[in-house]
Amino acid sequence: MSQQQRQLLIRGLIFAALVVLIFLLSRYGPQPLWFLLPVAGEFEEIENVFSNSEKLQRLLVSVGPYSSAVFILLQVLQVVAAPFPGELTGVVGGYLYGQVFGFLLSTVGLTLGSWVAFELASILGRPFVEKYVSKEVLHKFDFMTTNTGTLICFLLFVVPGFPKDYLCYVLGLSRMKVSTFLIVSTIGRLPGTYLLTVQGASLRSQDYTTAFLFTAVSAVLLLLAYLYRTQLFHWVKSKNGE
Repeated sequence: MSQQQRQLLIRGLIFAALVVLIFLLSRYGPQPLWFLLPVAGEFEEIENVFSNSEKLQRLLVSVGPYSSAVFILLQVLQVVAAPFPGELTGVVGGYLYGQVFGFLLSTVGLTLGSWVAFELASILGRPFVEKYVSKEVLHKFDFMTTNTGTLICFLLFVVPGFPKDYLCYVLGLSRMKVSTFLIVSTIGRLPGTYLLTVQGASLRSQDYTTAFLFTAVSAVLLLLAYLYRTQLFHWVKSKNGE
């Protein structure tokens, strides 16, 4: 067995153990879904389940006590493979589980997903990353693989609209320690995760004023990040010694 295969096996076993633990806690731990009613009727085609929040909510409710675990794994998948918008799962988490549980579950899922993406990039290298991240994006952020500032990485995880999932793969190609990466990515994602969770929780409680306020704040931050994306990119490069 090669060194690469051994590393993948060890990481895979650790991840599998965490998944089992998550499902056990979801099944036998406190149930944040006690207020939800069973889903009536049969499901529509599952292939479009992520196309809107209603279908995603129905999927999560349908798995009963395992809902929390499934939601966490969906957040992991959202980071690793990005099959659906992260904003969607964040809002749905707040709507279904409330402000506290939704924020906690989203944070756990995003942290695990970030770790998986980082480890895959670190072990399998650039050829693997190029299958998920376009060469244009990789070339643009190549400087971060050789000269990565921890504070700069933290700020990029905080900035709304920045492709954080791609950043996990890029940093996996760098010399950053996994412990440093987990601290930076987890804490950096907290503000955005909280904003989305509060939006969902406010919609469920019919506090539309709060929901509108947080949605407006998120929209403004995204617009500013988009308008000043070029300046942000050049600032990041300058702070990394480019």
